[in-house]
Amino acid sequence: MTPVSKRPIPGVIRQLRPSDLPRFRDHLLRLDSSSRHDRFNGGIGDAFVAAYAERSFARGTTVIGYLEGDEIRGAAEIHECAGHDEPTAEIAFSVEPQLQGRGIGALLFERLLAHARAMGYRHLRVTTHPGNDRMRRLARKFQARLSFQAGEAVGVIALDPLPPVPETRGQPWWPLRMLGFGRGAPVASTRAIGR
Repeated sequence: MTPVSKRPIPGVIRQLRPSDLPRFRDHLLRLDSSSRHDRFNGGIGDAFVAAYAERSFARGTTVIGYLEGDEIRGAAEIHECAGHDEPTAEIAFSVEPQLQGRGIGALLFERLLAHARAMGYRHLRVTTHPGNDRMRRLARKFQARLSFQAGEAVGVIALDPLPPVPETRGQPWWPLRMLGFGRGAPVASTRAIGR
């Protein structure tokens, strides 16, 4: 059986830009009542969804989207949490109903984990209602430790820190090599300059 993350999908996954705000809002508005309940842990209306999308982009939330053509059909969000000893973020996911069960959530989760780790987060929290079986399975798949608190399922994922940047071995000119200068410059470039 092909792992979920290896299945081909027709869309692309990328970090959303500020100009993607209307498409992100439209994606959230297309969620049916069950999907909205799963995403927001309760029943909410269109006005709340539209305001939420605006707030997310205004507050610097990192949003990674699954796009088919010009439409966002799934999203993974990283919301920074203040007041923790180590960098911590709350994460959230949404996939439109007709695309659920195809592995898009797992692909978004993989991309989100890599992105969060690159941003220096050490802990990710996911909160959902106990009846959201898809989210609970997905969280467990990615090693979230789940507990039940005040009627919610709360998961925590510990991220390993990034490895240190390799030393330049006493070569402070290494960035110039990338531009074609110094001892590390390609021979063809050096000859062209000498002519």
